[in-house]
Amino acid sequence: MFIRRYRPIVFRSLRENGPALLVPAAWAVATATVLGVVSTRALFVAHVVMSALLVAFVVASWRDMASGVLRAWKLVILAGTPVTLAGVAGFLLSGMGAGTPADALLALSLFGWALLPAAGFMYTARRVEAGARIYDAGVVCCVAGAVAVAAAPSATWTAVGLTVVGVGQTAGILDATLRY
Repeated sequence: MFIRRYRPIVFRSLRENGPALLVPAAWAVATATVLGVVSTRALFVAHVVMSALLVAFVVASWRDMASGVLRAWKLVILAGTPVTLAGVAGFLLSGMGAGTPADALLALSLFGWALLPAAGFMYTARRVEAGARIYDAGVVCCVAGAVAVAAAPSATWTAVGLTVVGVGQTAGILDATLRY
C-alpha cells in the first residue's frame, strides 16, 4: 500500500528533478574520462544507462511536453536519443578495433550533445522573460565548449571545453528546474 500510494509522487519528482542531476553528472563523467580518472568502460556504461533514461523520460513526459518550450526540449531529447545510441555503437565498434567509424560515432555523440541543447536554449531564451540570459549563456557555453573541444591541443584543453559545455547546460537545466 505504501509503495503504491507514493510511487507516483516519487516518479514525478524524479522526472522533474532528475535532469538537473544527470546533465552535470554526464559531463563530469565525460570530462573525467578524458583526464583518465574514469575508464572508457564506465563512460560506455553511462551511455547505455543514459540511452535508457532518455527513452523512459520522453515516454513518461510525452503529454507534459506537448507544447511551447517543453515541446522544443522534447524534440531535443528525441534528436539526442539516436545521438546517444551513436556513442554506444561507437564504443562497441572501438572494442572491435574499428577505428575511424567508431571515432566518427563517438564524435557525433559528443558534439551532438554539446550542440543540441544550444538549440533548446536558444528557443527557450526567446520564449521566457525570467532566466533568458541564463539560456543565452547556455547557448554560448555549448558552442564555445564544442569549438574548444574540436580545437583542443591536449586532453587538459579538451576537459576545459567539456567543462564549459557542462557548466552552461547545468546552469540552464538548474534554472528551468528551480524556476519552472
